[in-house]
Amino acid sequence: MAAITDSKQQIEANNPLKQPQQQKFALLPKIINGGIAGIIGVTCVFPLDLVKTRLQNQQIGPNGERMYNSMFDCFRKTYKAEGYFGMYRGSGVNILLITPEKAIKLTANDYFRHKLTTKDGKLPMTSQMLAGGLAGAFQIVVTTPMELLKIQMQDAGRVAAAAKLAGKTIEKVSATQLATQLVKDKGIFGLYKGIGATGLRDVTFSVIYFPLFATLNELGPRRSDGSGEAVFWCSFLAGLAAGSTAALAVNPFDVIKTRLQAIKKADGEKEFKGIVDCITKTMKHEGPTAFFKGGLCRMIVIAPLFGIAQTVYYLGVAEGLLGTQKK
Repeated sequence: MAAITDSKQQIEANNPLKQPQQQKFALLPKIINGGIAGIIGVTCVFPLDLVKTRLQNQQIGPNGERMYNSMFDCFRKTYKAEGYFGMYRGSGVNILLITPEKAIKLTANDYFRHKLTTKDGKLPMTSQMLAGGLAGAFQIVVTTPMELLKIQMQDAGRVAAAAKLAGKTIEKVSATQLATQLVKDKGIFGLYKGIGATGLRDVTFSVIYFPLFATLNELGPRRSDGSGEAVFWCSFLAGLAAGSTAALAVNPFDVIKTRLQAIKKADGEKEFKGIVDCITKTMKHEGPTAFFKGGLCRMIVIAPLFGIAQTVYYLGVAEGLLGTQKK
């Protein structure tokens, strides 16, 4: 017995600072949760996103004329002209690509937070912002082509209505046809028009959103299962608040991105050569308020989108499907 005790003491002496094993980062469940969250969220809020796109793309005419006077006016006119399914124009490509987009965004943020956490389990605010920014940078690989194709589909009704008033007709083009034509004319980089503005919007959004969400989520009550996670309604409300705040803060970048990515314009609308040109022309002809076009609509879109996404993500739906324990 004495020999065994001495042996144990010798082993412990050789490992005086033995640390508890670090928790592994479960990648697959997080990717699946992110995908499910994205699909559910987009399906719920897509009509509002379509209205937001059309409001941001419309430019005020020389005599102050405009097609839509408000968010509700755009909703009414779009529904009247294109019907219920017209409100979901472009949703196919969005739902298809939102799975990898949300999976990358949410998983990358968790991964970088995991890597940047100090040995004593702390994550400074600067590290939270860095993790969010890196997640936003990674997602633009998928976000840029998704947004480019989605915007053309969403804005097609507005452009067609303007052409009809001018006595012209515009041929309908599907997302597949558009993507094929872009790749044929400009190669794969044709799908990345506006990537600079997309990165500006998404990185800034993530720098604001993720730290704010984490802070708000920590304030609520914990679940009774001992996991230490917030109750679902707390994650939902934290997603709503953080999403709407970040959405309004980056709305000027979203307006610039949307205008740069709109390939077809209505008659008389200005073309933009880049971010600086878009800012200059918009400011000169429409004033600073133009950068907040669709701002309320975007807040209404992003708040439930991220509220739903974070709730699904934190509930661990994928873990339930895979039969694994949530980490």
